[in-house]
Amino acid sequence: MNIKITGSGSYIPTEIISNIDFAKHVFLNDDGTPFPHPNDIVAQKFLEITGIQERRYVTNDLNTSDIAALAAKKAIKDANIDPETLDYIIFAHNFGNVKKGAIQADTLPSLATRVKFDLRIKNPKCVAYDMLFGCPGWIEGMIQAKAFIQSGMAKKCLIIGAETLSRVVDPHDRDSMIYSDGAGATILEATDEEGGILAHESASYTYDEAYYLFFGNSFNKTHNPDVRYIKMHGRKIYEFALSNVPKAMKECLDTSGIAINDVKKILIHQANEKMDEAIIHRFYKLYKQTPPNDVMPMSIHRLGNSSVATVPTLYDLLVKGEIENHSLNKGDVILFASVGAGMNINAVTYRM
Repeated sequence: MNIKITGSGSYIPTEIISNIDFAKHVFLNDDGTPFPHPNDIVAQKFLEITGIQERRYVTNDLNTSDIAALAAKKAIKDANIDPETLDYIIFAHNFGNVKKGAIQADTLPSLATRVKFDLRIKNPKCVAYDMLFGCPGWIEGMIQAKAFIQSGMAKKCLIIGAETLSRVVDPHDRDSMIYSDGAGATILEATDEEGGILAHESASYTYDEAYYLFFGNSFNKTHNPDVRYIKMHGRKIYEFALSNVPKAMKECLDTSGIAINDVKKILIHQANEKMDEAIIHRFYKLYKQTPPNDVMPMSIHRLGNSSVATVPTLYDLLVKGEIENHSLNKGDVILFASVGAGMNINAVTYRM
């Protein structure tokens, strides 16, 4: 028995926000003082570091669970399965549903429950639950689903990664330019076909690193102090990722028994282009090699960082032939990897 992705789907929000759209923002330092550079310089430096030219936001009528259901329906159709046969719905997110203009997150009922409702699944033995694991949540959901299937507890699982970060960003924080919205979903099944998940690696670093990403007040000191926004210690995260993600990727690949030269693509969390490139170079350096030019497909340039949605969305676009100059064929080996709030790290070696 092998455990493979049999279907995928994604939802790309329709609102395109370019870097130019931040021209009128008043960016502040964390102490509330005015940022010294004009916004055109801020935008140029931002592009050079992150590679992000534009990002996507949901329309006001949509919430995280809504776009997750849309991606899930596409994945179910792609897998050609009856949704009533699903044993688990694992929904990875971080902030719940945050309605436009609201100051509270809504997770009652859970977002997985809402997706099951939207899919109109009657089967009570289809268990729906949420996963809070930072940006690596979808990969961790895949790892859990594999364990369920391997143990005989399940045959088919729906794993979703979705987020609407546009609802939880501080408009006075330059880091708000990184974040975006999106949803990706996959069906994982037991199959007699060759390939599937070959190995995984997962870890949580909390002793010193737990609060590298956190919820904090606006940099604008006149804002309501009871409203919190996503905040991060960018430099610490960058250094942490470079030190730890390549090692986790190597451990995962070595456990699978696959040689580095047999890896066709690496699908890494779309966090920051420069950071992702540095991680890939550090990873190949562990094998005393340099990475092939085409090993790392990217979606961040036009979709931004949608947190837990980046990897499943990237996978869906890649298998559907929508990432320029990149393709996958049956038998190809890919490596999934992510890092995020917690601080959590994980990786999966997978054969198409």
